[in-house]
Amino acid sequence: MNVEENITLFRKCNQKKYAPAHVAEVGVYLPETSNIASYIRQGIRSMLIEPDLQTVEKIKSYFKEAGNLTIHPLAVYDYTGTLVLVNRDSSTFAADLKGSPALINDKYTIQPEDKFEVPCTTFDTLDDGSIDLLSIDIEGGEWYVLKHLKSRPDVISVETHGKKYINPFIQEILDWMEKNNYQVWYKDGSDTVFVKEGTFEVTPKEKSQLFWTNFWLKLRRIRKKIGL
Repeated sequence: MNVEENITLFRKCNQKKYAPAHVAEVGVYLPETSNIASYIRQGIRSMLIEPDLQTVEKIKSYFKEAGNLTIHPLAVYDYTGTLVLVNRDSSTFAADLKGSPALINDKYTIQPEDKFEVPCTTFDTLDDGSIDLLSIDIEGGEWYVLKHLKSRPDVISVETHGKKYINPFIQEILDWMEKNNYQVWYKDGSDTVFVKEGTFEVTPKEKSQLFWTNFWLKLRRIRKKIGL
C-alpha cells in the first residue's frame, strides 16, 4: 500500500466538498499510509486504533505535534478482554479468524512465533457517537467494528477484498450497510467505500466506474484462481 493510494479517500471527499468534523481509523499499518493522515494534519478531530505497540510508537512519533489525535493501543473485537493476534509482514490479524488476506492470498500457515497477545475491546467503548468518517482495515475482523458501532458515519471505508481474498463477513457487512441506508460509492484493489444516503450524490459516472471496477475485480479473482 503506498501513500498515493491512501490519500484517495481524502481527495475524493474534497472533490465532493465533504468535510468531516471527526474521523477515525481502526488498523494502521504505517502512520504515513493512514487513510486519515491528511485529516490529522489539518487539525480535524481524529482517532487511531492500533494494537501493535511498535506501530503505536511510530504513530506517536510521526504525529507528535497533533493535539487533535487520540491513539488507542489495543485491538477491536467482539468482546472485551485479551486477543491473540498473528503478525505476518504487513498483515496483523486475529488468530481465530477463518479468513484474512495473509491466509488466503499468501497461503500463510500460522506459526507460534508469530503470535502475540493484546488487550481488546468492543468498538462501542471507544465510539462516542460522533464519528463522521471511519476507515476499517483489520484483516478480516472489520465486521466486529460495524457490529458495535454507535456512530452512523457519513463515509465508511472497509477492507472487503483483494486478489483471491473475500472478507469472511462480507454478507454481514453488506446486510448492515443496507439496513442502515448506505450505498457503495467506489472500490479500489482492497477496500469498498460506502456513503450514507443523503450525504452527497453518487454520480452516473461514478456508478459506471464502479461497474467496471467490479468487472475488473471479478476477472482478477478468476485469473488468480486458475493461476494466470
